[in-house]
Amino acid sequence: MSWAGSPLDGLVLPRYGDVWLADVLPSVLGALGVSGEHNSLGLPASRRYCVLLIDGLGWNLLQAHPAQTPYLGSLSGRAITVGSPATTATSLTSFGTGLPPGRHGVFGYTTRIPGGTTLLNALQWDPSVDPVAYQPHPTLFERAVRAGVAVTVVGRRRFRNSGLTTVGLRSSGFRGADSLGERVAAAAAGAEGDPSLVYVYDGDLDFTGHKAGCTSAAWRHQLAIVDRFAEELDDALPAGTVLIVTADHGMVDIDPADRVDVDENAALREGVALVGGEARFRHVYADDGAAADVVAAWRSVLGDRAVVLSREEAVAGDWFGAVEGRVLDRIGDVVVAVNGNCAVEMRSVFPVEATLIGLHGALTEDEMLVPLLVTDG
Repeated sequence: MSWAGSPLDGLVLPRYGDVWLADVLPSVLGALGVSGEHNSLGLPASRRYCVLLIDGLGWNLLQAHPAQTPYLGSLSGRAITVGSPATTATSLTSFGTGLPPGRHGVFGYTTRIPGGTTLLNALQWDPSVDPVAYQPHPTLFERAVRAGVAVTVVGRRRFRNSGLTTVGLRSSGFRGADSLGERVAAAAAGAEGDPSLVYVYDGDLDFTGHKAGCTSAAWRHQLAIVDRFAEELDDALPAGTVLIVTADHGMVDIDPADRVDVDENAALREGVALVGGEARFRHVYADDGAAADVVAAWRSVLGDRAVVLSREEAVAGDWFGAVEGRVLDRIGDVVVAVNGNCAVEMRSVFPVEATLIGLHGALTEDEMLVPLLVTDG
């Protein structure tokens, strides 16, 4: 499958307003019969839905491993895009709110805290930042509860009151479940409601890919476990429950020799106040008046290994969808999407990132395309 991105850079752009990850839950609510919700994906009508989101399961990775995925491979499905950047914090918030990044304001793994000189880590959060004030739009789970749908959000216990859960997935129906068996049992119990919506998150595949690489034997074994987990989940759900399987991004492995360290290149630091984002998608915050020079320097150093745009160019290019004024300054003055086998590190700020083999975030087909798989209930 070939997807058209920008004719100038060949990247895969999010399909905002067409078919993308944020359309999943509104379509589910529409299929459940919730008034005012549009089933744009044409999902089958049912009183019970369960959505399983497998962190890191890109469409291309799924297609490349049929031996490990006999169950997932048997489901009807297609590829859809995620938003930009292709990373967990952004994707989960779009999934849970039905909004593009430009409206919910979560633009990646790390972004500048507005008005300050420090970074907000969206996965760990910061106690000084109120997550509801940071992202005030209601979640689709909240909308579902108000419409009388029994909602169950299944995730690890430590995620219950996390900043990211509050920002993108908040609801009254969180169920802590650390093991695969606990997740299956919690999902099956939650799906007994009529009507009901169950959301299950599994992050073990992404964890394995980061540590061992998505071309490793460990990753392939983990994929086989995920496939069996999805089948067990489907078997445990009450009769008539429609199961959807999707993901938040894909992944690529990047060799250490193909990485650029900002700490080791003075040209990449000139005029730069703060570097955020992640290794495949950087937000660069410039000193006052220096943004144009920073764009030029990063383009010169990275060449065809990355697409380097000013904030204004990225917004005009619809990288983030419609952008609300309240969140505009969270985007870097300079936005850097790596293209190809490269990563931009800054080990003094992101030491763990330099130890990871599998990475994601950029606007490539391997990272942007995820599966949308649907059972017949």
